[in-house]
Amino acid sequence: MADYFGKDVFKLGFGLMRLPKNADGSIDVEQTSKMVDLFMEAGGTYFDTAYVYDNGESEKAIKQALVDRYPRESYTLCTKINAWLNNPDEEATKQQFQTSLERTGAKYFDYYLLHSIKEENRHLYDDYHLWDFVKEQKAKGLIKYFGFSYHDNPQLLDEILTEHPEVDFIQLQINYADWDNPDVASRENWEVARKHGVSITVMEPVKGGRLADPIPDVKKIFDEANPDASYASWAIRYVASLDGIITVLSGMSNLAQMEDNLSYMRDFKPLSEEEQATIRRAQFALSQSDAIRCTACRYCTEGCPMQIPIPDIFLARNEQIVYGDMEKGVALYRKATEGVGKASDCIHCNQCEGACPQHLPITRFLEESVPYMEAS
Repeated sequence: MADYFGKDVFKLGFGLMRLPKNADGSIDVEQTSKMVDLFMEAGGTYFDTAYVYDNGESEKAIKQALVDRYPRESYTLCTKINAWLNNPDEEATKQQFQTSLERTGAKYFDYYLLHSIKEENRHLYDDYHLWDFVKEQKAKGLIKYFGFSYHDNPQLLDEILTEHPEVDFIQLQINYADWDNPDVASRENWEVARKHGVSITVMEPVKGGRLADPIPDVKKIFDEANPDASYASWAIRYVASLDGIITVLSGMSNLAQMEDNLSYMRDFKPLSEEEQATIRRAQFALSQSDAIRCTACRYCTEGCPMQIPIPDIFLARNEQIVYGDMEKGVALYRKATEGVGKASDCIHCNQCEGACPQHLPITRFLEESVPYMEAS
């Protein structure tokens, strides 16, 4: 591979969106601290959070698990500013930066991102002058490198990178399931970034955990190729083998996941030609599946007026679609919707579809779920 910004960074990054939880729903800081220790001992340095993750609790947790326990120069920390989720104006949005500094106690951010830019929210980052704002923070030494995370089409990405050649890096959703998925366009977006010479941090390499427990046909393919390799290892190594990758963020939720990821990323080796062929067979198998491709990021639930637990409903429906277990799907659905909105309560306001990074037709999927889930 040619030289590029971030080439020598440890190729596994610690994504802090899905941290382990206690029984009361709070983040398990003790387990998170143990995960941080394992990660640092293996040579990991890159930690990725955001102002909106867990309503700010992710930033607070990493202060306790990392910032308060390790020298500042021993790790790098990334967080994000969000212009489109419950932000009333420019002043309130810019205040996120100071709040993130206070929550994390990090003094500065090594990496900083304009969060989840898409066609429908792009204007807010311009209207609120956030491009200039982050450059000002960089000039002050409060940010070392900045860019944006992105969930949209390659044409728009090319336009933004042409307008903003000053960005140091970008964050893209890349995984083998979405490589040629037109709704995500992993391959095309990666190609645009590399055309501009921009390095990439990768989000959703395991697609919200879906590729750590893939459909049966994919499991069979991987088991035949290497029964000792975890399903997650195929997904993460696939992305880390690409050119221009700074690090691959894995949203690990327990010690076992951390240990598994480090077992093959501590001494990372790119996929061989034979392994690449195995991935292609898995991609074909996935292309034949009708499963709902939700990653459970939960951006869709933030503003739902009917309080519908959309990702949980889709998980229940996939139990029926993928595994054919109709009874288990109904049981999961009833548990998920107890005391909150049901699929049939959807009023088609479509706010969920505007927030969805996967561009899923959420309201249609909810409507289609009703006869399978709510029939008496």
